[in-house]
Amino acid sequence: MFGGAYRALTLGVILSVSMVAFESLGVATVLPDIAKDLDGLGAYGWGLSALMLANIIGTVVAGRAADRSGPVRSMAIGMLVFAIGCAVAGAAPTWPLFLLGRALQGLGVGAVMSMAYTVIGLAYPENLRARMFALLSSAWTIPSLIGPVIAGTLADFTSWRGVFLLMLPLIAIAALLTLPGLRRLERPAGTAGSSAPAGPWWKSPLAASILLTAGTALLLQALLLKNIVLLVVLALVGIAVAVPTLRQVTPAGTLSLRAGVGAGIGIRFLLCGVYFGSEAFLPLGLQELRGVNASLAGLGLSAGAITWVVGSAWQAKRDGKGNGRTGSVTLGFTILFAGLVVMAAAVLVEAIPPLVAIAGWALGGIGMGIGFNAATTDTLEQAPAEQQGLVSGSLQLAQTLATGLISGIGGAAIAIAHQHDSTTRAGLLFTFAITAVLALAGVLVSRRLRPARAA
Repeated sequence: MFGGAYRALTLGVILSVSMVAFESLGVATVLPDIAKDLDGLGAYGWGLSALMLANIIGTVVAGRAADRSGPVRSMAIGMLVFAIGCAVAGAAPTWPLFLLGRALQGLGVGAVMSMAYTVIGLAYPENLRARMFALLSSAWTIPSLIGPVIAGTLADFTSWRGVFLLMLPLIAIAALLTLPGLRRLERPAGTAGSSAPAGPWWKSPLAASILLTAGTALLLQALLLKNIVLLVVLALVGIAVAVPTLRQVTPAGTLSLRAGVGAGIGIRFLLCGVYFGSEAFLPLGLQELRGVNASLAGLGLSAGAITWVVGSAWQAKRDGKGNGRTGSVTLGFTILFAGLVVMAAAVLVEAIPPLVAIAGWALGGIGMGIGFNAATTDTLEQAPAEQQGLVSGSLQLAQTLATGLISGIGGAAIAIAHQHDSTTRAGLLFTFAITAVLALAGVLVSRRLRPARAA
């Protein structure tokens, strides 16, 4: 991976993912402070969902563009938009403007992460892909160690705005080191027939991604309404808009979890719904319910990210010995479920020391690393060369959609609890119960990772 032919590309991909990781972990750590400062606690979930929903558009458009002309242009535009979003969010005087910055960040993150997975599928031989996915996971190591600590320290002693301003030079360095290594992939081999004739604009990937985002956003916003009738009506409209467009922008068989690529994309959705949907509320729970400061709450995010790398590396080693990946995905979901139970109990139950939540999430990270690496490697291995961008983008889309949906539902649960004179604890209990159910569903779906004849 660090030989002459791959060195620049490998370093570039690692730096790009590290940049996103630093932002993700840093903002998650200080988001409770931002929400308090900008009076956004009642719409806390949107601080996460705004980025994730915009991520859908960036993911879909970048993935399709890569199948036509290669990843370099999509990566360059994604980094530029990401930088603009950081500047807007860091300077925002109000919660709505902060959410606008988060949405711009999401557009950029969608393109950057989609291209990272596309590059691995296009540029590296099969025997190196599992190791590259493990290396991609390791790109979170340094950000997971210093990101939450730096962000928490800035929030405690100066201002949360420094987290976003600090991103700007990091983005510039990542762009300088990444883009040159992508130029040789300007036109990926085997994709000559992937460019379909131009059709009506309303049938384009961009239009479909916008409709998918709008439908999902309408669903999440409906959950915040006090009027039950209006809530149900708008939620159904959102679902009616989102589901058909989701079918349009993903490979055939995705929604039905067809054995193979379709099930692999569904597994990514479940893994990320459990992990990121739970992790999003770990700092809030530790700060609001257990009284720890932002720096200590950030340790939970660091622990999960570091052990994710450990689990991913273990799976890469196991993969190299020719072991089946279906069993690894099942194992990953099982360990992730156990870690979630421990973490949630320590957040919600006063009698349990709060540091146990960090240990629980460290356990969950191991499961996530195992399941994520195995499912991603196997899914891309089954994807045709001319659909690497589509499948890579769909995997990233599943991750984005799962994170945005579960974060939005969790944020709505907290808002509804407060509206009915309940507590943050009740909203978090509901959220962790949902993610636990998703983990158990993942154990069942993991058996469909490969068609029966190829299992």
